Amino acid sequence: MQNFKYPKAEKLKKKDEITLLFEKGKWKNSGNLRIIILKSHPDLLTDHVKLGVSVSKRYFKKAVHRNRIKRLLRECYRLNKELFKNCFGEKTTAMLFWVSPEMPERFQDVEAQFIKLCESQKKA
Repeated sequence: MQNFKYPKAEKLKKKDEITLLFEKGKWKNSGNLRIIILKSHPDLLTDHVKLGVSVSKRYFKKAVHRNRIKRLLRECYRLNKELFKNCFGEKTTAMLFWVSPEMPERFQDVEAQFIKLCESQKKA
């Protein structure tokens, strides 16, 4: 049975890890999604995936809208965790961004872009 949880241990929270991710990570784009990835770096003391999500205040002034998109992004990861791990690896630190001023219509649209982003990495 698949593990559909998003436990605290998988959440990217530490300032040091986020700083290292932005300094040494690689950027990938797909539609309205953008991800920065850092795979198996020696300075990261993690043995599992760590993921953070972010939505710019520049595009969405109201916190209600930003929080809605962040929930959708976390849900995409939670449901497609195995695909993410297969494409990016087990010891990966990543941060997911929504880079469009348009509010997503449905969850399925966001999920399709997330899957496309993961599969584009698999081919590369």
